[in-house]
Amino acid sequence: MNEFRKPADLLRFRLLAVPLVLSCALVVLPMNAAAAEPQTADNPLRIEGSWTDLREDILGEILPAPAMGVIDLEAPYRAHDAATVPVRIKQPSPNSPAVDRAFLIIDENPAPVAAEMTFGKAMHPLDLEFRVRVNQYSNVRVVAETDKGTVMAGRFVKASGGCSAPATKSPELALSQMGTIRAKHFLPDIENSSNRREAQIMIRHPNYSGLQRDQVTQLFISAHFVNFIEVKQGEDTLFTLEGGISLSENPVIRFAYTDNGTDELRIRAEDTDGNVWEEVITKGKES
Repeated sequence: MNEFRKPADLLRFRLLAVPLVLSCALVVLPMNAAAAEPQTADNPLRIEGSWTDLREDILGEILPAPAMGVIDLEAPYRAHDAATVPVRIKQPSPNSPAVDRAFLIIDENPAPVAAEMTFGKAMHPLDLEFRVRVNQYSNVRVVAETDKGTVMAGRFVKASGGCSAPATKSPELALSQMGTIRAKHFLPDIENSSNRREAQIMIRHPNYSGLQRDQVTQLFISAHFVNFIEVKQGEDTLFTLEGGISLSENPVIRFAYTDNGTDELRIRAEDTDGNVWEEVITKGKES
């Protein structure tokens, strides 16, 4: 089986092929908000678009099967803010095959591979949400590797202008807060007798895409973004995420996991300038 290509490889591929005038978008919403617009059969992946050419570039000879009953992707049909579009990757049942690795792909973005993720056993069944930029009307798809084979699901999203949308904070303020990591745990359902928990992390970072302009000088701001995130409970890895320019400003990731009894969440983030930030957060004493 051919290896998936890394997000960095696809970033170079698409930025060489697409002029810098392209734009893309960013939206942030809480868990479950992504399902506010039509989903399932009312909003399937569309046949038209770049996927025919992209599939071989990204997946090689892999032909993913439909992900019916294995995994689903929720996203708004019409995004409120193309720079913070919420996407939720979720499995319908604990009996669904475990996902070892997955790609989030935004077909029409300059760098279509938004994220490559790996998952530890405690993340099964998968339920993870974060926010991305969407360049123009596009299919947004998840390709997941399981022990039952490679499957794919997705949605069509109407959004445009996210990658070139101005940052919400001044460069000076954004850089002064860069690398700050926050975390929050949510109380489990009292009717849920299992040890499943839900948490959210946020990493302060402007995540410049390279397609944005300084609002004073009108010069392009150099690409500078978080390209790797790792979250552990104790020494056990929950997930890793290798990202590109399609991740939103100030990345927020909300996820469910099985608690192994360890008191600590360990978070590590790296960016394209070589900065590394690490935070150890005690459960119940979140920042």
